[in-house]
Amino acid sequence: MLTLQKLKDMSPQTIFATGEILDNPHGINMTNSGKRLRWVAVRGDIYDWTIYCHWAENPAGWIQQHGDKVCNKHSIRHLVDCDDEAFALYRF
Repeated sequence: MLTLQKLKDMSPQTIFATGEILDNPHGINMTNSGKRLRWVAVRGDIYDWTIYCHWAENPAGWIQQHGDKVCNKHSIRHLVDCDDEAFALYRF
């Protein structure tokens, strides 16, 4: 579970979680293409964090730099198990 303390213990710009999920209403519904998406959860320069996603054929580092930000609260909580304090630090 992601907590404030875990965010504080990480270096800035650390990818601390990644995975693949479908682009549909049951996964991350970005364009409803049905294709596979890769997502990366990244700690920011302060104790904030965000999730980026893009097509699964792209590497995690590329997605960190060029991916689309996940802004749906349900999707964020579905991808990264976090407490309320850490969730409040999500950078929308």
